[in-house]
Amino acid sequence: MALSTGRKWIWYLLPSQITAEGLRTVIPLYVIFLGGDISEVSLVAALHYGAAAFGSLFWGKVIDRFHVRRAVLLVSFFFIILCCIWLYFTRNLTMIFIISPIIGFFLVGKNPVTHLLVMESAPKNQWSWLFARTSIIATFGMLGAMIIGTIWSVYFDLSPYFLICAISIGIAMVFTTTIKESHFHLERSSIAHSIHGLSYSFTHFHLIFPRILELYDYKHIISIFKGKVSHEIGILFLANFLFYFGSNIYFTAFTPFLKHFNFTDSTVFLIYAIQTSAMIAIFFVAPKLISKLGEDRAILIAYAPRIIAVLIAGLVIPIMLGPGLFVVSIISVGLMVVAFSIFSIASSVIFFKSIPQGFEGKYLGVNSSITGIGVFAGAIVTGELTNLLGYTNLFLIAAIVLVMSFILFREYLRYRLSRNVV
Repeated sequence: MALSTGRKWIWYLLPSQITAEGLRTVIPLYVIFLGGDISEVSLVAALHYGAAAFGSLFWGKVIDRFHVRRAVLLVSFFFIILCCIWLYFTRNLTMIFIISPIIGFFLVGKNPVTHLLVMESAPKNQWSWLFARTSIIATFGMLGAMIIGTIWSVYFDLSPYFLICAISIGIAMVFTTTIKESHFHLERSSIAHSIHGLSYSFTHFHLIFPRILELYDYKHIISIFKGKVSHEIGILFLANFLFYFGSNIYFTAFTPFLKHFNFTDSTVFLIYAIQTSAMIAIFFVAPKLISKLGEDRAILIAYAPRIIAVLIAGLVIPIMLGPGLFVVSIISVGLMVVAFSIFSIASSVIFFKSIPQGFEGKYLGVNSSITGIGVFAGAIVTGELTNLLGYTNLFLIAAIVLVMSFILFREYLRYRLSRNVV
């Protein structure tokens, strides 16, 4: 199915994702280049994720209140260009702590816009196709960032790479001008009514807050800590929290971990390029696999490669030498994305089926906040845990957290099954 003229805006995703993924990869490397270690990388990542969560709430409210799409993208991309240029001239590690959260805040502005543009520019029976096309383009943007970084860092320092990011997001601004503001407007909560929209947001880790949450919205989680289960979705929220908490301990630590073993910047980019290639490959396989196994069984199976990947990082990589170190590192990151692709798609289906009618927007916001807190917490504790216990014990802790998430998810399935039987 070809893209109509009215959907040419979709191509802004390719250069914008090159910038987004490029910055997420190069900033930790640049922190290390400026003399930082795992502690600084951890703090920079935490500040980025915290600002991104706040940005998701802010930009979503702006979009719902003023019904603007193009303006949000243009403003966001403009400030990212300024930050990229600022990073190019930065030689002070302290400035990274300021620039990183600014990037996180503005970088997420495109996420709610993309969701709504897909749903507003196509009939409902085409959402599946258009969300899939959007996801493919975004993932190829991620791959492009890694390929550019692999080649660039062989010949040049890291700092000029920020100018590439600036140019790329500038190209995205050009595509953004093709967006026509429509008189037909959807609220962001509409995504909770679309399994395809949920799958896209879960796969690309987009936080969605249809409204400002109150303490009462977390009642199903709070009740668990009081010793009772008011609704099994509270267990699902906690399982997701632990999943993202344990996973982001791994992802926050992995770049400094590779540099600890004297990998060059180019090799780090190459490892992530191969990881992204694996993500593209599994993209076409995961839906069929989940359809064959069922989402419940598929998500339980998805835990295995992710836990194995973390254990490989903690127990196998430190004892490898030469080319074997490179190969095992690729296996570790490859297993991580294969597991996540299956997990994200299957969990979006399970979440969609679990939301009580009339509570879609609220529960989507609660899930976003819980997973966002998990990612933030994973980033913030990584530095201190590594300094106290070392990388091996850090990855063992991450594996234990993922096992706890697996146990909670099985409990969720058991409660759901018992309620259905009754």
